[in-house]
Amino acid sequence: MELKRILYVEDEPDIRAVTELALVSLGGFEVAVCESGEEALKRAVSFSPELILLDVMMPHLDGPETLQALRQLPGIAEVPVVFMTAKVQSSEVEAYKDLGAADVIAKPFDPMTLSDQVREIWNRSQI
Repeated sequence: MELKRILYVEDEPDIRAVTELALVSLGGFEVAVCESGEEALKRAVSFSPELILLDVMMPHLDGPETLQALRQLPGIAEVPVVFMTAKVQSSEVEAYKDLGAADVIAKPFDPMTLSDQVREIWNRSQI
C-alpha cells in the first residue's frame, strides 16, 4: 500500500506552511493540517490518515498528550505517528519511541527531502 493521507499537527504557522508545501507539492500527499492537538483529535477520525506527523512542543495539548488521546480514537490506534521536534537527544528519541512513536524527524528539516524521509518511515512501519 502506498502512503497518501497525512494528518499534520504543528502550532507554528511558518513551519506549518513550509511543511505543507513540501508534503503536498513535492510529495504529492493529501494533507490535513491542524494547528493544535485539540484540532487533530477532532479531525483524525473523519480524515482517516495513514500517517500522523505530530509536533512535540505545543501549547495546551502537547505532542505526547495528543498521541495518547489519538490512541483512544476508533481506527486511529494503529496509525503510525512520527514526532517532529528539535529535541532529538538519544534519550529524548527513546522516550518518544517508548510512547509509541514510529520515529522522530529532527527540526529543522530539509523541505526538499522531507517527503522521502516520511515515505521511508512509512515503509519501515508497514513491515
